[in-house]
Amino acid sequence: MSSHPETSPLVKGHEAAPALLAELVEHLDAMVAYWDGDQRCRFANRAYKDWFGRGRQELMGISLRELLGPLYEMNLPHIEAAYRGERQVFERAIPRPDGSGVRHSLATYMPRVVDGQVLGMFVHVADVEPLKRLELQLKAARDVAEALALHDPLTGLPNRRLLQDRLTEAILRGKRTEERVYVLSIDVDHFKLVNDTYGHAGGDRLLIEFAARIKSCMRDYDTVARIGGDEFLVLVADIAFDEGIEALVARLLQTVRQPVSIDGAVLKPGLSVGIAEFPRHGLTSDSLMLASDRALYAAKRAGRNCFRFADGDALAQPSGSVSQKP
Repeated sequence: MSSHPETSPLVKGHEAAPALLAELVEHLDAMVAYWDGDQRCRFANRAYKDWFGRGRQELMGISLRELLGPLYEMNLPHIEAAYRGERQVFERAIPRPDGSGVRHSLATYMPRVVDGQVLGMFVHVADVEPLKRLELQLKAARDVAEALALHDPLTGLPNRRLLQDRLTEAILRGKRTEERVYVLSIDVDHFKLVNDTYGHAGGDRLLIEFAARIKSCMRDYDTVARIGGDEFLVLVADIAFDEGIEALVARLLQTVRQPVSIDGAVLKPGLSVGIAEFPRHGLTSDSLMLASDRALYAAKRAGRNCFRFADGDALAQPSGSVSQKP
């Protein structure tokens, strides 16, 4: 026998739905409220106590401006849009009541429209702090990955890819401003001997020291890159030829020749340098890098510990090699 409609469980459940809904809203972690046409609170769940330090009874009848304080002006464009009938979804940071920082949130303003008239707005504000932390962690991981992709892991210097990007930008700027752009290809003289004698660990220590010495001779806006093994590339822009690049390379050779200690032995290393200039030796990054590489091998053929320009000009330094003494 079926139950009488007025006493059936279905009807009782239906009648209990508003109470269950009210209980659900009350226990949500998100803030839920209704603000009337005068922007005064007519309903707020208990989450407002955690977020703003005010309970339901304290909130009834207060204005949105009074609740939000300094946040009101920041939110005003969204408030005005909601009261024009436009649904708003946006992120905002809400100061914690105890002053311990801010809580990141996602706010939704939903206009209450009856017969074409906006009577108020429903507000839902969810805590997105865990998502914000994850976003920051992902950004940090992405920044690290990008740095690794553009830098040499041993020396921390830019790699070929980053140098080539900067060289392309310098060439484009040079075409507009007619400033000179130089590419220096650099090899450590007799580096294989260091690796064979002191192992890769000793060779790595020498490369790290070389990287620091090369960088110390350059300006902050020059680029020193390691492109593999004992090969370095340097981008120098906006420097006068006669009193500039030759003096810079001479200073570089002198700096590098200072003794360095590896496993108790004192080495007096040297460099070979090839120089290419935009626009004289090439109009693209690839052509300039190729020209400087050819000039580097010319410097090696000339006895090392010197530099050569791509067109054969040179200011040679006294011949030398990696020497050691116990």
